Amino acid sequence: MELAHAFDGLDDLPWSAVSHAYGAADDLPDLLRALAGPDDGAADEALSELYGSVLHQGTVYAATVETVPYLARLAAAGRRTTDVLGLLGGMAESEDEWQVAPGAVREAVAAQLPLLLPLSEDEDPEVRRWAVWTVAHSRASGVALPALRARWDKEHDPAARAEVLTGIARLDPSLGAALAAHVLDVEQPAELRLAAVFADLDAGTPWSGKHHTVMLSVLPADPLMSAGMHLDRGEPLCAVVEALLERRDRADREGVFALLDTALRDDRQEVRKEARWAADRACALSRSAPRRLVPGLLASVGADAGRAPEERDLVDVSSLLGRLGAAAAQAAPALAPLAGRNPEREDDHADRALAALVLTAPAEAAPLLAGALERRPRALDAAAGFHAPLDACALPYHERLLDAVRRRLREPDDLDSAEVWRLTGLLTGWGARSAVTLEELLELLPRFPVQVAPAVAAVAAACPPAERTRAAEALRSVAVAGEAAPGGGALPAARALHALTGDHAPLLDRLARQLTAGAREVAEAASAAAELGPRAASLAPALRAALSDPDDRAVHPVLDADTAIAMALWSVEGDAGTAVAVLDSVFARTEGDPWARWTAVRAARAAARTGPAGRPLTARLEILLADPEQTPAAVLALAAVADPAALDRPALAAAVLDAAEADADPAGALDALEALGVEALPADCLRRLEDLAEGDARIVRSGLENRIIGQDEAFRDGARALLAAAGGARG
Repeated sequence: MELAHAFDGLDDLPWSAVSHAYGAADDLPDLLRALAGPDDGAADEALSELYGSVLHQGTVYAATVETVPYLARLAAAGRRTTDVLGLLGGMAESEDEWQVAPGAVREAVAAQLPLLLPLSEDEDPEVRRWAVWTVAHSRASGVALPALRARWDKEHDPAARAEVLTGIARLDPSLGAALAAHVLDVEQPAELRLAAVFADLDAGTPWSGKHHTVMLSVLPADPLMSAGMHLDRGEPLCAVVEALLERRDRADREGVFALLDTALRDDRQEVRKEARWAADRACALSRSAPRRLVPGLLASVGADAGRAPEERDLVDVSSLLGRLGAAAAQAAPALAPLAGRNPEREDDHADRALAALVLTAPAEAAPLLAGALERRPRALDAAAGFHAPLDACALPYHERLLDAVRRRLREPDDLDSAEVWRLTGLLTGWGARSAVTLEELLELLPRFPVQVAPAVAAVAAACPPAERTRAAEALRSVAVAGEAAPGGGALPAARALHALTGDHAPLLDRLARQLTAGAREVAEAASAAAELGPRAASLAPALRAALSDPDDRAVHPVLDADTAIAMALWSVEGDAGTAVAVLDSVFARTEGDPWARWTAVRAARAAARTGPAGRPLTARLEILLADPEQTPAAVLALAAVADPAALDRPALAAAVLDAAEADADPAGALDALEALGVEALPADCLRRLEDLAEGDARIVRSGLENRIIGQDEAFRDGARALLAAAGGARG
């Protein structure tokens, strides 16, 4: 292909009629020409813009299809060949398709194989590697597989040969495993050994001692990826761990633990570092991993057999130890010396170690934190629950720590709002034992009302009547200050006053004002009104006035505000007609919008509270069952609103379990199963629930890193409780 003909027909296409990530694609001809042009800087910029528009964060579009022939011609003409092949391969690889026929982009790349396959024979091994990677992602096995099989016999460059094996395994896993058997040997080049391991994993080959030995022989493996291997897997050791644990087989799981334990004890720091990262991933996927891997993790930092740990390595692993919580309690002797170092000055390493100690051995951490409270922000975060697995106060009451908190509260000029949040979080978690801090809290209230008001209410509740009265007057003073209160503190103060005394007059006044503000403020005010119930009847006109126009395609925060208003009207007036109509409007305006998924989930959960009055919403809720993320909330609502005689409870339970197994709102799945009535579930559903509760695989596998393990354990407890209830009912 000559470069002069690469763009034949380019200007004949109606580019403005197709779209990419940023709208009409009429900018693509100029970008393609710039990519082919002599100005390297302009070509680099064009390549970047093409990635941003036709392969935006891995998503492909209708315009992507139209660019494929021209990109293939550029690659065949030798213009920025490896760059263009990488772009084409990424397009073919993508499963994230937006407003384009499923598989259309991949088919467009496959149609260009006559131009792309010859590049797998190029004299430059780098070009051959990229060509093989792209060709394999076309999934056109009938054409690509014979070519790659022929290339396997001729290719001698180790990295390129590894790419050929990977491509063959992608197109035909059994053939890939058969070829891998000949190169799964420690004498082979490292790239080829690693490709052979993954070829066997892709084919489902049982993990063996040979795989164990070969995988260890390629460690550290990350440099191979940095050198350009295209395994479509980030960190190789992590990828092996994930692949084996996903099999959910005991022998493969034991293989993971043996592999990681050996690597964690390796003499080379680079290997131990990779192994710690992979162990982190294993603990996020396997419930038994923490117990099995903590000894190796401690060995990896030199903290086994009574040795003093290597400080840098201990800090490296401290975050994981903290997320493991009590399961890593045996790490306390290694963490404590570093955690208690230099209490009189700031020390980031000591702070990280203390944060981990707070979560693994809180009783040992409390006095250490007391001695360095203002100089250990990470540890204070952990203690207040900001880094805890379930967002709760992580430290038990400790007298020395309480004294330290009081001293700190008496230094208002040195405090900022973030530290006040942490300190008051501790006090609130300790409940009545914090009553002695009321004086300090009242002094801080005018300066930090948002942070301090809830703590005042919690602490004053345990004080004598005179002190409660004093606290109430202080809260009232801030609540009626309105906009004069710092940082929007009037509403938190009014809510705290109501919580302490039951006086809702200042709260109603603040809520009425907030219902005229922005969507998020309206949602907050409506939720607070719903909590008040009939006592907020005076707000009904303001709530109705804050509703959006049902004919508008509103943004998600506005729809969330409408949902909150619907629930407020239901709670305040029992107005089922308005509540159901508003929720129906929210469902109508979110239907078909993937970005509004969680807005619809919140509306479904709200619908569940309307009971039989929400029956007109049944059809809307049934639509949500097509999306696993929305299924638990939809079933929760259907169990409440639908005609009981029309509910197919076994089918709905099976759909909820499908969602939980896919990590799609697993906590919501438990709520839905309880609403359906676990005592009526068929045996196969109960067996599936038991697998979720007692299996080794974590059900919660996504979310905030420091929450995953704790949320999974909470899910497990909830599932066990449902099983116990089902057993008790049947018994």
